[in-house]
Amino acid sequence: DHTRFVQSVRYSPNGELFATAGFDGKLFLYNAKEYTQVGEVGDPAHSGGIYGVAWSPDNTRLLTASGDKTCRLWDAGTMSLVSEFTFGKDILDQQVSCLWQGNYILSVSLSGFINYLDINNPCKPLRIIKIACTFSGYSLTHGAPFWDISSGDHDRVEGPGHTNQVQDMTTGTDVIYTCGVDDTVRAIDAITNRYNSLEVKTDSQPKGIAAANDDVLIIAEYNDITVMDRGQKKTCLQVEYEPSCVSVHPVETDVAVGGHKDHKVHIYLLNGYTLSLKTTLDEHRGAITDVAYSPDGSYLAACDGNRKVILYRALTYELAHNLDWCFHTARVNSISWTPDSQHLATGSLDTGIIIWSVEQPNKHINIKKAHPQSQITRVAFLDNNTLVSTGQDSNIKIWEITYS
Repeated sequence: DHTRFVQSVRYSPNGELFATAGFDGKLFLYNAKEYTQVGEVGDPAHSGGIYGVAWSPDNTRLLTASGDKTCRLWDAGTMSLVSEFTFGKDILDQQVSCLWQGNYILSVSLSGFINYLDINNPCKPLRIIKIACTFSGYSLTHGAPFWDISSGDHDRVEGPGHTNQVQDMTTGTDVIYTCGVDDTVRAIDAITNRYNSLEVKTDSQPKGIAAANDDVLIIAEYNDITVMDRGQKKTCLQVEYEPSCVSVHPVETDVAVGGHKDHKVHIYLLNGYTLSLKTTLDEHRGAITDVAYSPDGSYLAACDGNRKVILYRALTYELAHNLDWCFHTARVNSISWTPDSQHLATGSLDTGIIIWSVEQPNKHINIKKAHPQSQITRVAFLDNNTLVSTGQDSNIKIWEITYS
């Protein structure tokens, strides 16, 4: 009876009827014994495709979720509309699933939000669980959502954000700067958690971003390194090694940039807005994937696609030790330092996390399968004993680290 794809088929709890819903916006009821049509509900039930159907436990009502950004409650006996739950007008407000569980009726928005629907007030859900990582103070951000670590509250970052994947983030003065695959640099107000009007087009695709003093930004791009100050591009240094990541020394003018093609770490001096090459580190045998200066400025850590993590003494860039930090079994993706600069964490394609010790470089903590079946995309220390990790399994995990 449907003219387009059937998206959902659901039997009533007592097994006497089943409902079918499709992209044609139609909802049909059928007799479960004879497979004959009982009737069409709504004619049509929705102005957009229906993604989900759920029965009430007593078999008397049906809940539908639709791409027309509404959910509707139907009387199964009369096949008439009981109530309509309205959401916003954004494409992310499309309703893509629904569930009737005991006394609770829920829907899922395209944004990932889970809505607890209120039969007595269809215009406002009882509760919304907002599902969603650069670490900033006590908030985690990755693309559109943000999380407050102290309270667990989370919400979407509003405003004119990126139109494609966010590559990296860094903190400035009351602002979080972001760069994305849409070849722009944008800024989130850290107080209101909204993107402001800043939108700067980069000369090539940005791979990493780091902030120096007074909101001066260093952006590692595919073909160049850009120095930006409060939304104004100041200088652009053309390079051939394809920058992949960047870190700025917390006190001195040193800037570390990882190379993808040449497998080297390039150290620059920032004089005003001008970058000049200081030295090049060539101990790596794989593409540099992340670089990070320690908070006290004593060390620079770098990791690569050949499983290695190397610790350098900052400013002189001598090796901090002669041990081989190569305990990951695949590409290392991310580095994070503890605030006291005594330990650093790395996350890898091998799904594991390793905690390294500066004072005891021959000792490490290996968290295997930290995100099972998924590579680690980012790690960040909240304090000396609390680590956050994110993975391609769409999970954010918080770890309590105890050092022996």
